Amino acid sequence: MMTNTEIKLKGLQILTESLGLVEAERFVALIQQEPFDYTKWRDGLFEDLTVEEISRRAMELRRRNAEQTD
Repeated sequence: MMTNTEIKLKGLQILTESLGLVEAERFVALIQQEPFDYTKWRDGLFEDLTVEEISRRAMELRRRNAEQTD
């Protein structure tokens, strides 16, 4: 299990790689500025997807992560 510090560092690394440094910093600032209800956000996140589609996406993500660590 990862520590809280490891999770924060990994999250920032992923954001920076995906968005670039400036946009990653903007994203963090936006999240801190706005009231954010994680539970409500998660409720609607997958509502338009079937269980099979969610599973397919999860398996694809796992495959890509495995390729990156090899």
